[in-house]
Amino acid sequence: MSPPLCLSLYGRRSHEGSTNILDSDSEEETKLPLKQFYPYIRCALCCGFLIDATTITECLHTFCKNCIVKHFFHSNRCPTCSIVVHQTQPLYNIRPDRQLQDIVYKMVPFLEESERKEMCNFYKERGLAVPKPVVVSPPGPVAIKRQKKENIPQSMFTIPPELDVSLLLDFVGAEEGIDNYKPLERRYVRVSGEATVRHVELFIRRKMELSATCQVDVVCGDHLLDHYQSLKDIQNSVGEEALQDGLLVLHFGLVLPSQSLEQEG
Repeated sequence: MSPPLCLSLYGRRSHEGSTNILDSDSEEETKLPLKQFYPYIRCALCCGFLIDATTITECLHTFCKNCIVKHFFHSNRCPTCSIVVHQTQPLYNIRPDRQLQDIVYKMVPFLEESERKEMCNFYKERGLAVPKPVVVSPPGPVAIKRQKKENIPQSMFTIPPELDVSLLLDFVGAEEGIDNYKPLERRYVRVSGEATVRHVELFIRRKMELSATCQVDVVCGDHLLDHYQSLKDIQNSVGEEALQDGLLVLHFGLVLPSQSLEQEG
């Protein structure tokens, strides 16, 4: 039985069950077990290495495309963190992660070749034509010049009808003791009316790189919003008072959890 395979970050494969990293100063190699990278290159649904890596945009967890599509047949939540991906169409919020897939193929020898063979056998057994791999060639100078001239917006940039709520996110400030955060650069956002206040909070947390020690309070008009409320319900209940030039205005601030609990008590 052959020893386990691994891949050096410098392109040299070893058979000692570790990844070799060369130190330019000491000329020595540090060996890391391939299993150390499993949480990043394996699918949590099938426990195999990622194939057609596909990421959920709401929480950034990644799975095999086939696995996550099948999962969404009977659930609209992320298998890892249980966040609601989309109330009715979770497939809207997944995207292919080609960079991660390339990394997986480079770290796991022969995986890409093995997957290609299995796909060929699948089509041949059913008498179907085997699809040819897509080879993307870099654009030539003529194509680059044409792209520069054609800067007119195309129909592919039209807003999908399900994104029916326009938000204005107004940051009102942070409580004393909270100072490690980035400014929110995208204040204007267009989202689905089925999205909840929880989705807005997650968006704010990700963009401002907030720590888990602070809480995001979202207010519309004079109402402190609950996580489960959908934006469509908020817009219908508050009415024109919360709208500014057709935008639903949500004010938000950063508070310490203990302070928030004291105020509620």
